[in-house]
Amino acid sequence: MSPSSASTIDIQPARKASILAEALPYIKRFFDKTIVIKYGGNAMTDPNLKDCFARDVVLLKLVGLNPVVVHGGGPQIENLLTRVGKKGEFIQGMRVTDAETMEVVEMVLGGQVNKEIVNLINQAGGKAVGLTGKDASFIRAKKLLMQKHNAPLGDTVDVGQVGEITQIDPSLISFLDQGDFIPVIAPIGVGDEGETYNINADVVAGKLAEILKAEKLVLLTNTPGVLDKNGTLLTGLTPREIDSLVEDGTLSGGMLPKIGSALDAARNGVKSVHIIDGRVEHALLLEILTDHGVGTMIKSK
Repeated sequence: MSPSSASTIDIQPARKASILAEALPYIKRFFDKTIVIKYGGNAMTDPNLKDCFARDVVLLKLVGLNPVVVHGGGPQIENLLTRVGKKGEFIQGMRVTDAETMEVVEMVLGGQVNKEIVNLINQAGGKAVGLTGKDASFIRAKKLLMQKHNAPLGDTVDVGQVGEITQIDPSLISFLDQGDFIPVIAPIGVGDEGETYNINADVVAGKLAEILKAEKLVLLTNTPGVLDKNGTLLTGLTPREIDSLVEDGTLSGGMLPKIGSALDAARNGVKSVHIIDGRVEHALLLEILTDHGVGTMIKSK
């Protein structure tokens, strides 16, 4: 049975009431708390999942939570790079960003993708405002000097205009939250001389969650969550257990920035980090407002 046909099946009124009642303790617990959501993967490209995401974010806002959305845009960037005859390159999960690629990244993230998400949320009944880190210079960055894997300390590789966050000013986000707006943030930072930097969206989401003292950081992915070497979902992990999975090679590649951000957030005041399957309809509501999780939770301790 397809998801679309399943969604048309009538649910008995008593079951509907039970589902709503199940959400009540979570709404009470997280009322007026900030939830930082990294939006990416299939959830950004599948029309039905995009609609589900937008409605989830609006519902969270309406029941008293403060969602802050940080988005990626890897597939859209790749599409435009291909159209202009460039091939994307990644080192340790970070996109190599020369000047021409940076122009494409800023065009796609700050323009196309950001405004599409803003429009989706507004169409669902929210009040979304699109931002990049250049707005009010609220995400300050410097050039990232990436350490070579298994190389002596100080042996770095140049990945171009990729940024490392030096400072985030939370005042703009707090101002928007107080006005019942939903911030939608493209991961672009600005340097001391006005330089533009491409920053990994997972890194921005993690650091923003720390600065905002968020209750939760939720990272949407194209996997069920963190998997062991046998492909089994690991549902509850501590930072120490995550370290072991990185050391033995279970976690690698594009998962490294995500895991690094999750660990930093968990160690620096964010109460829980959730890496969830964005391919599941209404994954946000399932993870935050029900007893049925759809991914991996990393506890702060």
